[in-house]
Amino acid sequence: MDSIIVNGGKELSGVIPIAGAKNACLTLMPATLLSEEPLTLTNAPRLSDIKTMTQLLESLGAEVTSMQDGQVQAMSCHGAINHVAEYDIVRKMRASNLVLGPLLAREGQAVVSLPGGCAIGARPMDIHTNGLEAMGATIELKDGYLHAKAPMGGLKGAVIDFPFASVGATENIMMAATLAKGTTVINNAAREPEIVDLADCLRKMGAQIEGDGSPSITIQGVDRLHGATHPVVTDRIELGTYMLAPAIAGGEVELLGGRINLIEAFCEKLDTAGISVTETERGLKVARKNGRLSAVDVVTEPFPGFPTDLQAQMMALLCTAEGTSVLEEKIFENRFMHAPELIRMGANIEVNGGTATVHGVNRLKGAPVMATDLRASVSLILAGLAAEGETRVSRVYHLDRGYEQVVRKFSGVDAQIERIKDE
Repeated sequence: MDSIIVNGGKELSGVIPIAGAKNACLTLMPATLLSEEPLTLTNAPRLSDIKTMTQLLESLGAEVTSMQDGQVQAMSCHGAINHVAEYDIVRKMRASNLVLGPLLAREGQAVVSLPGGCAIGARPMDIHTNGLEAMGATIELKDGYLHAKAPMGGLKGAVIDFPFASVGATENIMMAATLAKGTTVINNAAREPEIVDLADCLRKMGAQIEGDGSPSITIQGVDRLHGATHPVVTDRIELGTYMLAPAIAGGEVELLGGRINLIEAFCEKLDTAGISVTETERGLKVARKNGRLSAVDVVTEPFPGFPTDLQAQMMALLCTAEGTSVLEEKIFENRFMHAPELIRMGANIEVNGGTATVHGVNRLKGAPVMATDLRASVSLILAGLAAEGETRVSRVYHLDRGYEQVVRKFSGVDAQIERIKDE
């Protein structure tokens, strides 16, 4: 396994290009199962999770060609389809469950292993399966696999009321509903930019969708979808992560492709903490306003609220802010695993259930720390930028799932960072 070594205390300067969104691309790729015609995605991120999704789609019978150094994914599913998504692939990544809806809609059957991914909470599948059952599917769990069948004549439109705004379930039902008979209405739908991006892509393929970006989405089923070319939306989590780099270390950085409307609630918290975010012709420019940062309270919420995927990184920032900050995690349980590692660096953090209280300290100190999940990994790198001395972050394989060329991007703005092979 690799480690990343950070030597802190240096102000940052320069530009960082922001990649296409991992979570959007992983949702768009299974949409190729809905059509016999090619689907091409541009602005795709170059990540291990994209390779895993490629393996999964190929195992189901799709052809996937990666071009332009991985930034273009050309897919086609014109041949015979295997409707079994095997455990050995699905266990690696939570987003693998997004083949369930498309397979069921096009093939009338699907056998999909329960998914894996980061250990940041249970994230049950019942909201997905309940929605599909409302559309007429019969689903049974056997030996760790969901065995799903559509009724004769295919899935049928239905009114589906989610108990909470699940991103994955909204995406699965949206894709399934595109080929269902009649109209499907999803109430309490997720509103994330990735949902809107999926709807935009599906509309290019011929789907009839209205209301994406609102709590109620209406899909009128069609007989078939055709091919399309679609650019993946900017990764708002990568954007927010790199915005925190100059906020933590000092200096000024421009984020190419950044847009405030992707992470408005996050930008509001940065402003309160004493960080300037300004729009440019190419993206966003970020710098501290004046002096030491101020404490700020954070509550994670579904979009358009503060993203849970930026909570760990925000905690790293607040470790050296003046005053006491309270972070409340309302999306996932067990998502403060980075706190003990930050404490090893001199942070003063108290965790009580879903709440973390951060008392700002004057300075963090470099230390050997261990990454526990994807977002925790990068939060420790950010903390290392502000720390005195050397920080060694181990188990950084998590990073490769969600951040492309992370060392190159940080180095490009003068951070002292390198990746090494562990002996």
